[in-house]
Amino acid sequence: MTLSRRQFIKGASAAGAVAATPFSINQALAANKELRIYAWAGYITDAMLSDFKAKTGINATFTPYGTNDELMNSLRATDGTGFDIIMPTVDRVPGYVDYDLVQPLDTSRINWDGCLDSAISGSEVGGIVKGERYFAPADWGTEAIAYNTEYAKADPKNLSYGDLWLPENAGGVTVRGHSALVGIGLWLEKAGKLPFPLLDSYKNEKAMRANFDVILKVATEYKSSIAQFWSTENEAQGAFRTNGAVIGQTWDSTAFKLKSEGEPVAFGAPKEGALAWMEGFVIPKNANNVDSVYEFINWYYTPEAGAMFVESTGYNSTSKGAEALLPQATKDFFNSSYTQQDLANLWWWPIQEPWYVALRNEYQDRYLSA
Repeated sequence: MTLSRRQFIKGASAAGAVAATPFSINQALAANKELRIYAWAGYITDAMLSDFKAKTGINATFTPYGTNDELMNSLRATDGTGFDIIMPTVDRVPGYVDYDLVQPLDTSRINWDGCLDSAISGSEVGGIVKGERYFAPADWGTEAIAYNTEYAKADPKNLSYGDLWLPENAGGVTVRGHSALVGIGLWLEKAGKLPFPLLDSYKNEKAMRANFDVILKVATEYKSSIAQFWSTENEAQGAFRTNGAVIGQTWDSTAFKLKSEGEPVAFGAPKEGALAWMEGFVIPKNANNVDSVYEFINWYYTPEAGAMFVESTGYNSTSKGAEALLPQATKDFFNSSYTQQDLANLWWWPIQEPWYVALRNEYQDRYLSA
């Protein structure tokens, strides 16, 4: 099942003025316990924590991580102990269930009326495992082409993952190891150069290795074009600011932050399809403040909280009505980055089961060390 931005917009406009959700505040709980949030760097601001406390009376702390693998490794090391709420991408949730690190949601305690219907249905693949829902969708975004409008060789009306490897951009490219391989895979697939459909790589090891052997060979041939590899948001931004990058395969937030600082950076979807992902709220197995988790999710499913999240990250909230509260600059960035055709052509990350992640990391390590 796929989920397009068009569906999101339809759901958001239908609920343009949703009233703030009343919270079932347990003041005794708030006084004695603290909600421990473990989420992506930059996702939870002091202003958000203050607003959450003002609305619910609950104290919350935020600890950042930079990658899905960092989150997974942290939880495996502690057997799901240490935090009350995490924010993995939906394609990784089945792996947490396999490792017995998370618990099903009590869906009756969540104000689903505050969440876009398209996000709820779109997160069924990955978010529901063996008939139980583990995932409450929070946001979505893309990884596509960010480029310096003054120095990069790129046609905004005909972008391709192959633009990264044009001779004119040599020495000025920034990519993330494992997702660059997927971007190259989509480029090669469109040219008919993969032995199996790229999606088959996520279904069995034979197809994965056959495809990635071809992808790795091409990636290695172009490796000299790379100015810097990135793995976190700060590293991706730094590649453009200080390390000579003029074009890259980055998250939309990278270009959003750079552009908001006045950098001549634009963002667009390649014709092969922007890599699209969804993140959401999941409860670790040994969370000790589960009541406050549901307060936090329901707080987030209000237009005001969703808009605060978007202003902080540049990503797209699943909270109904959030879009109407955004600054004009944020709306302009989205509209300049995607056409309706781009939104219909999003390439949603498939479920990444543990066996695939292990192989993916193997090929990434070979790429980085080549």
